[in-house]
Amino acid sequence: MKMSFYYQLVYRIVWLFFYPFHPVRVVGKEHIPEGSAVICANHSDLSDPLFLCFAFTLKYQIRPMAKIELSQIPVIGKLLEKAGVIYVDRGNADVHAVKSAMQWLRNNQKLLVFPEGTRVHEGEAVSAKSGAALFATRTNSPILPVYISRKKYWFRPTPVIIGEPYSPQIAGRKATSEELETIANDMMDRIYQLGGETE
Repeated sequence: MKMSFYYQLVYRIVWLFFYPFHPVRVVGKEHIPEGSAVICANHSDLSDPLFLCFAFTLKYQIRPMAKIELSQIPVIGKLLEKAGVIYVDRGNADVHAVKSAMQWLRNNQKLLVFPEGTRVHEGEAVSAKSGAALFATRTNSPILPVYISRKKYWFRPTPVIIGEPYSPQIAGRKATSEELETIANDMMDRIYQLGGETE
């Protein structure tokens, strides 16, 4: 699928105003697979999606899932939607968002999900949601665990560590709720293990 014009536009504009002040140090770039992948990362700061997009560079278009409240920001909300952001109404079962995410993966593209569903700071514990596991198992897409350092400084590179992709195993054609929960918990373990030496 050809990269969205709006994705490239937003990427380049934001890069000019963000990257010089908050550069990224990428570890494990060789682990990025071709084709579809469910990129799953920890989330501690509003800027995390930007660090991820810049870590993957313009070689790969990432389609992030984000809370629907962002769509209400004048101009920016619509521009982000055109750039590929999938808005999710977290208070309801957002069938449209789920279908959009799975269609993107079936088109061999990369989806970004923060499995914890909210920003989590050091010392806090939040259970992972099962959405990423569902997307991966329903579309036969690998999960790509990524750790973004919680410590972010001006003018100093922030580590973004990309782990090895893996395909979660399930017993039947569709994962059970118990299997999805197990996959989600294992996924978060893998993510935080990546950050063990950076914090």
